Amino acid sequence: MRGTTHPTPSLRSVRALDWLNFFVANVQTGFGPFIASYLASHKWTQGEIGLALSVGTISAMVSQVPGGAAVDALRNKKAAAAWAIIAIILSAVLLASSPTVVPVMAAEVFHGFASCMLVPAMAALALALVGRQNLGDRLGRNARWASIGSAVAAGLMGLCGEYVSPRAVFWLTAALALPALVALAMIEYDKHANAPRPLKNGKADKATTATHAALADEPRETLFDLLRDKRMLTFAACVVLFHLSNAAMLNLAAGEVTAGMGDNVQLVIAACIIVPQAIVALMSPWVGRTSQHWGRRPVLILGFSALPVRALLFAAVGNPYFLVPVQMLDGLSAAVFGVMLPLIAADVAGGKGRYNLCIGLFGLSAGIGATLSTALAGFIADHFGNTVSFLGLAAAGAAAVLMVWLVMPETREALEDETVGDKTAEDGGTKPAA
Repeated sequence: MRGTTHPTPSLRSVRALDWLNFFVANVQTGFGPFIASYLASHKWTQGEIGLALSVGTISAMVSQVPGGAAVDALRNKKAAAAWAIIAIILSAVLLASSPTVVPVMAAEVFHGFASCMLVPAMAALALALVGRQNLGDRLGRNARWASIGSAVAAGLMGLCGEYVSPRAVFWLTAALALPALVALAMIEYDKHANAPRPLKNGKADKATTATHAALADEPRETLFDLLRDKRMLTFAACVVLFHLSNAAMLNLAAGEVTAGMGDNVQLVIAACIIVPQAIVALMSPWVGRTSQHWGRRPVLILGFSALPVRALLFAAVGNPYFLVPVQMLDGLSAAVFGVMLPLIAADVAGGKGRYNLCIGLFGLSAGIGATLSTALAGFIADHFGNTVSFLGLAAAGAAAVLMVWLVMPETREALEDETVGDKTAEDGGTKPAA
């Protein structure tokens, strides 16, 4: 068919994107709990550590929208990803070289902004390689490789920190970013594949333009146009509620385990992190494929429904060893959320040149929800107990499910209508028979 063409990436580029996700997840793992342990080993107080981590969190939140807009503005998405990875290398080197206030704060700021460019840049590369029609499958594959990378990196960095030094974790983080740059260089895509081609009736090929609009030189929606889109606003509210329920849950459960359990605490907490990653690796491709067939809303409802169930189980069960099987539900939620956020962004803004800006807005929503979650859950737990706090998190999760069920529109329909319209244009304007 002349109008609806889909990108056909080389096997080398597909595999390179797999490895890019793997090594980027390696690198990002180094900026997790290892920072707190490293700074504590250099006599930082808990208040000082909390301040440093807050600087990173605030930097990430402030950078979400500018980072997405910057990626939209750059034609070369590989360059955007490369600069972000280099900034993360610089952040790791700063942390490793001097655990003092100025380098640590600078590293947190650099890492916050770089991450907010790297995430949309990688999503844009996936869109460029496979097109919107096949984006769900590709995002599921991205999530699988990222989960495997996170699990492998956690093990390597744990061993490195235990048997070498806490500082060595960040040298390893910087080293693991180098293969990410190699994998990025191996990705090839046609930057002009989205250029409209003439049809028999003289009209431009809308399907090709829509498929790769994130890379096109076409007029883009303004930020205010995007903010008036009901689909974007509704899903942003769903994202806030999702993280309001999810962000504090494991921290609250881990604190309860630490208080009520003597031996094997670290092993239980480590298992609570690794088990969901395994579930994400197993389920993410299924989530991507199913969202293409069922639509976005049924998959969202399935993933979001795990949140209130998990919170209620944490509230009802006191056995610390029960945390690990309960955390399998976190894997389900994480698999769905990780695939659906960039996929829905493509549905909403992928054909309007604002795909990465939309991802940034959803990322900002996630940051707001997570910040409120940890603050409110901690306050409620201190004043009313952990059980009440878990019930509050369950209520937020239930509200997220209801919003998806009752308010969230099905965003896949826009892509289907677009495809049908393009087929109609190719056939000379005749609508397909009912």
